[in-house]
Amino acid sequence: MMALFSNIKNAWHLFKQVDMEQLSHLSKRIDLAEVMNKLGKLDDRKLSGLMKLMDGNQVKKELPPIDGDFYNISHTLTPDERALQLRVRAFMEEEVKPIANDYWLKGEFPHHLIPKVAELDICGMTYAGFSDPVRSCLIEGVLAIEMARIDASFATFFGVQSGLVMGSVHLLGSEEQKREWLPALKSMRKIGAFGLTEPEVGSAVAGGLTMKAKRNGNTWTLNGKKKWIGNATFADVIIIWAEDEDDRQIKGFLVRKENPGLQVAKMEDKMALRIVQNGLVTLTACVVEEADRLQKANSFKDTADVLRITRAGVAWLAVGCARGAYEAALKYTRERMQFGKPIASFQLIQNHLVEMLTNLTAMQTMVARLSELQDQKELTDEHASLAKVFCSLRTRDIVSKAREVMGGNGILLEYDVARFVADAEAIYSYEGTKEINTLIVGRAITGYSAFV
Repeated sequence: MMALFSNIKNAWHLFKQVDMEQLSHLSKRIDLAEVMNKLGKLDDRKLSGLMKLMDGNQVKKELPPIDGDFYNISHTLTPDERALQLRVRAFMEEEVKPIANDYWLKGEFPHHLIPKVAELDICGMTYAGFSDPVRSCLIEGVLAIEMARIDASFATFFGVQSGLVMGSVHLLGSEEQKREWLPALKSMRKIGAFGLTEPEVGSAVAGGLTMKAKRNGNTWTLNGKKKWIGNATFADVIIIWAEDEDDRQIKGFLVRKENPGLQVAKMEDKMALRIVQNGLVTLTACVVEEADRLQKANSFKDTADVLRITRAGVAWLAVGCARGAYEAALKYTRERMQFGKPIASFQLIQNHLVEMLTNLTAMQTMVARLSELQDQKELTDEHASLAKVFCSLRTRDIVSKAREVMGGNGILLEYDVARFVADAEAIYSYEGTKEINTLIVGRAITGYSAFV
């Protein structure tokens, strides 16, 4: 009885908030006695909610932050490392994100951003003399995520410069070549490209190249073609890998843009990584000085040392692409209203989001451990290959689900996910296909090589 009295008292308090004119108008539309009767039967919780609704001061629901780092890997960074991560994030969000879709659609590169990237001073972090080597691979990976979560093309451009090109010079160049090229590449006063893949030779590079090199005293003559060479259309130097006609071993050469016999044609009509300027490189009787041959590159094994390091970087890049798609999809589902509610409140949408986050979190923890191994000088081919296989596969799955929860809007560039979907296809293939990387891991765990 007391509970009923309390509820009626609260209900009367609710009605007192309505002035007499409103009450008179309301009585013509509803049965006030019946309303009072029903209000009296409400429990305190329901009545309190009704009062808040009528007050018009209901506090907007506070949602958790949109953050794909669910296991807080960034919390393992030092304050200085975290500050660097946030500085790169700010650059990508303020400088790259507003123009990414436009440049992606046009298939052009934003050259005006190169000096601004140089100011970040993050190029070549993994190489001695440029940073603390103890954790440099981990930090470089974290920065790769920050770039790729906004635009995988821009991250790829940077990966070629900082990884493939600088890595080749650092690992295989003479001291003179390091002094000439590494500072210029680090400051981005010079842009580099890496030429290994050929029109007819992709996965089979270890078995021989059609690009040939012939020594003539203190010079080499190079003939052949390279395909899919990122940055090639505007590079100051292209590292060209060629088969020595005399000993049939793979050699590396620093081919300068002014070398006679060098031609580069931009590859058009790509469906992925459209900001990356891939070139078809043709060398016709191109003469290169012996001083521009990478002095420590004498076989494909030496080339593989570079690929092992950069393949780990591509795994991080794949994580960034996946994270960008996940975060964009999560934001969309919170804002997209259907049936009077945000679609993020629906069970099936939440199931997709959680599956995406599960894969993303597994990928992040894998690449974090991968870079620990790299920093500890314990990285093997199979370590890098396993990460590349898993991360590129899971990225494909994540971007697919991101597009799915966005419905038809998922194919529009303005929502960003469409670009991630397309770019994931290129990441899936470059730096070794799934099949080749699978066989590298398979050989390591079985002891048998299944390569042809």
